[in-house]
Amino acid sequence: MTRTRPESPRAASADGPDPAPGGTGRRWSVLGAALAASWALPLLLDALALDVVLIPVLVLAIASLMRVGGGLLDRIVVAAFVLCGAVMSFGLLFSVWPWGLAPVPGAGFLLSVVSLVGWLSGRRPRIPLRLRGSDALVAGTAAVVWHYMHHPLLGKSVTERLALFITSEDRLGHFSYFDGIHRVGGYAFLHQEAARTYMMTPSEAVYPQGTHFLLAWIDVFVKSSTDGGPGVEMMNRYLLYVIGGYALLCAALVWAARWIGGPRLRGWRAAAVCATVMAMMLSGSMAELVERGFDSETAGLLFLTVGLALLVRPAMGRAEFAVVAVAALVAVTFVYNLYGVLLGLALAAVLIVHRRRFARRRLPLLVFLGAGAVVAGLPSLFSVLTKLDVSKTSNLPGPMVVPDRPVLIGCALLAVLAASLPVNRKTGTGRMVLALVLGAATVIGLFGAWQKHTIGYFSYYFEKLAAAGLVIALISLGLVGLALLPAARTARGSVWSRRGGTLLRSGLATAAALALFGNVQFGVPSGWSHPSAWYGNPMLLWAKGGPKTDLGPATEALAGRDLERAAPPLIALYSNDPYMNLQSTFLAQLLTHRAGDMVGLYETVRVRAGGPGDEKDEVKKVDAARDYAPSLEHLKKAIASCATPPTVLVADRAVADRLRADLERDGVRATVLHAPVD
Repeated sequence: MTRTRPESPRAASADGPDPAPGGTGRRWSVLGAALAASWALPLLLDALALDVVLIPVLVLAIASLMRVGGGLLDRIVVAAFVLCGAVMSFGLLFSVWPWGLAPVPGAGFLLSVVSLVGWLSGRRPRIPLRLRGSDALVAGTAAVVWHYMHHPLLGKSVTERLALFITSEDRLGHFSYFDGIHRVGGYAFLHQEAARTYMMTPSEAVYPQGTHFLLAWIDVFVKSSTDGGPGVEMMNRYLLYVIGGYALLCAALVWAARWIGGPRLRGWRAAAVCATVMAMMLSGSMAELVERGFDSETAGLLFLTVGLALLVRPAMGRAEFAVVAVAALVAVTFVYNLYGVLLGLALAAVLIVHRRRFARRRLPLLVFLGAGAVVAGLPSLFSVLTKLDVSKTSNLPGPMVVPDRPVLIGCALLAVLAASLPVNRKTGTGRMVLALVLGAATVIGLFGAWQKHTIGYFSYYFEKLAAAGLVIALISLGLVGLALLPAARTARGSVWSRRGGTLLRSGLATAAALALFGNVQFGVPSGWSHPSAWYGNPMLLWAKGGPKTDLGPATEALAGRDLERAAPPLIALYSNDPYMNLQSTFLAQLLTHRAGDMVGLYETVRVRAGGPGDEKDEVKKVDAARDYAPSLEHLKKAIASCATPPTVLVADRAVADRLRADLERDGVRATVLHAPVD
């Protein structure tokens, strides 16, 4: 049997404590001081309303005790990943203790855990300050994506930004989970009765809530308060978190490809790989995740990216591996449990490929991983045992973001090719890439075959799995980069001339990747004076003003005027388009923190009345007259679902007067207000 070669000595770093001069060992005084600081710092920062500073403090504290990666960026990425997994895990505790998501108890507890782990391990805090040239491409990817995705929000008020917040019904649902967790102080599935006020049942029991819990936890630190404030301000912050999350996803893919390449991937080869992944994300279809409101999928892909990279090349000691693996299990399954299958596949593969390395203390490792798997599976198990119909949900139809098929297929084939080369075939990373790509292709293929057999087409969740396949294909390019010829080393010339040559080659590789895979033409005109394909990609279309919607004036009227004069629950009929009436009504419930009412108010999706008519268009006049009677019946059903008489906001005065008279005639209690929309 062929033995797996480690890529570098760092892959087998020691687990033991750092040596202490003079043999002082663990001192109780050190532990006491660390625990005191763990609570004093949160109390001080909370008094100054600077709780948000505690988030980077936690990341740096974890980074100082881990021995992963030789550079600052690697250490920060791994530490932030572990912190996210820890927050979601301990969130089960935060959800039931009396302080909820309050920043001081939460941060004090987490810092105390870090202090205790550091004391028990005997490790001294240490953070590498080394930077790599390709760090600029990782950070640059995040900066470029943020620039374009945030651009349509510039110069707009929080009410004007609602038009970009409400681009999809999915976003409204995700915000309701975020708002509900914020208000109940923990996971909704642990506070179901209270959570039903803020979200449509049975979401409080069945939908993965890791994304929303993590964002609510972050928001508490940003606000230095558990009170999220007015709904419109919460929506603005939530949209910024979503855009930031997508920027981090793109940067994480670049980082993950480089991580898989390992220390051998350097110079112009690292630049070529990083720039290729960056270009594919800048020009690809995945930017539509933001417009479609697929917020949990975005976060799930982010955690899947980092988790898979660390499992494919587990260049760390056993202790770090155990912590990282459990953090990956929790983060991925809590956020998007569909992707837990792929992460579990990678974890099983790494335990087999690196079985000799983990032979020592295998039982404690497996016990720890098993306990982590139990914690990771708790929300999903709870969903299945309560109200989730897995078979029916798996075949749900809906809007889709279709990953670029040529990129997915081509990168996957390149990864298999690179993994089969003799230079990679005997390495742990080569075997892991091969197992992951082939295993993921099998899972996606079987799921697609099952959908074709049961419903006859590929639906909503197939494309979700395909997006995970794209992530795997892109990060595997790190192994492909090792097949490129490195620049020959020479003793001639000064250090600065050699570095200048490396920088020049890296710049050329980056420019070539952006041109080939990002459609960037660097000012060179296209034929017939047509703009380059770069200007037609989803990210640029979003940057030009976002998706075209007629809801902008309605959202501004609702948030800026009607909320102050109308008593909830609210039914907003600003249009003759039933879906726009549904969205406006849903937004009204979110702004008043009553999204649970949407269970009955969903009936507004059938109300084709409320908006101004077109007196010059005879066809529309006939349609409006025909639609009024059934719309009235659906409106009465929506009103009947309300615990208290609602306020009905109607854009057209004539329709408002007619509805008011007809509802009074039928004995339906509701307040009808004329709410014109400019």
